[in-house]
Amino acid sequence: MAAPRVDVAIVSAGHDVADARLHKITAALRRAGLSVELAGLGDADGGPAGVRVRTEQRGGMARRAVRAAMLPWRSRARVLMTVDPDVVPMARAAASMRRCKVVVDIHEDYARLLSDRSWARGLIGFGARMIVHASTRLAAGADVTVVADDHIPPHQARRRLVVENLPDLQLLSPGPPDDRPRAVYIGDLRASRGLFDMVDAVAGAPAWTLDLIGPVAAADRDQLAARLAHPDVAGRVVLHGRQPPELAWQIARGAWAGLVFLRETPAFRQAMPTKLYEYLASGLPVLSTPLPRQTSVIRESGGGVLISGPAEAADVLRRWSDHPEELDDYRAAAAEWTERKLSERTPYDLLAETVAELLGQRSAVA
Repeated sequence: MAAPRVDVAIVSAGHDVADARLHKITAALRRAGLSVELAGLGDADGGPAGVRVRTEQRGGMARRAVRAAMLPWRSRARVLMTVDPDVVPMARAAASMRRCKVVVDIHEDYARLLSDRSWARGLIGFGARMIVHASTRLAAGADVTVVADDHIPPHQARRRLVVENLPDLQLLSPGPPDDRPRAVYIGDLRASRGLFDMVDAVAGAPAWTLDLIGPVAAADRDQLAARLAHPDVAGRVVLHGRQPPELAWQIARGAWAGLVFLRETPAFRQAMPTKLYEYLASGLPVLSTPLPRQTSVIRESGGGVLISGPAEAADVLRRWSDHPEELDDYRAAAAEWTERKLSERTPYDLLAETVAELLGQRSAVA
């Protein structure tokens, strides 16, 4: 007897199944009473609980191209969702042939993001930009086009839904601070995201340790290994690698501060990093670079300090370790802001309700 047809298949040629946005989307879909399967990369054990997870290993660009072409055709789901620009063309084609609905999630400004990738140069870069351009146009014709922020293209679509990268409070693990000062960062690790600036900041604050939770960009691995062997940080910076959201926040539990040291690149200038919201929602005082939208949240919430670089960050960390009572005010401000701005109901629940409507169902959380 054939297995029942799943409601939603999320397919990705480039995302690890431990990716936080995939977990948030899946959790919301399940809260809405929809069945879900997920195809992506990495270890299947890192995928969301309660769904069928299929994974492949990364490989190179050629292997990714094959995945992008084949994955949409392997699903029999009633709704096909993709989170990668290079999967969009085949997802649209497969949905048309199989008469299923298609949802495209565009959670970054991919054209700007390419400017931050060292590999996106020459012919490869030209090809990547062409794919992004074509995929953005095709995404606009999907049954639902999801964007993570209003400034992200396409600005006109058949049905455009803004699903901000706000926290899913059920995935976080707030708790009292540890006895000793510890900073944390959760997310992709690369120079443009402040990787070496964070290490240098902790180097200048000897009382502190730093947990880095996320994958390190290949281009930065050798330099990072050399930097962490230096006596000023040796043994005080822990690399945890990529972790599923629940485990990442268990590691972060008890930290004294969360770090957001994005540099001002075209990709990040207007970005709103999810981790900033998540730190505040976890009661973590934040140290942040003064990019426009980060500055707005820090000033509105009162839950952190804006710093211009690692030297200034080190000054703040030393002050906090010498006067830990200062952190109580930041924790209280973060908690008050979270109470005002966030709730158990997330933008992902709106997405799930929209998908349920596509299927002619009433959402279980509507």
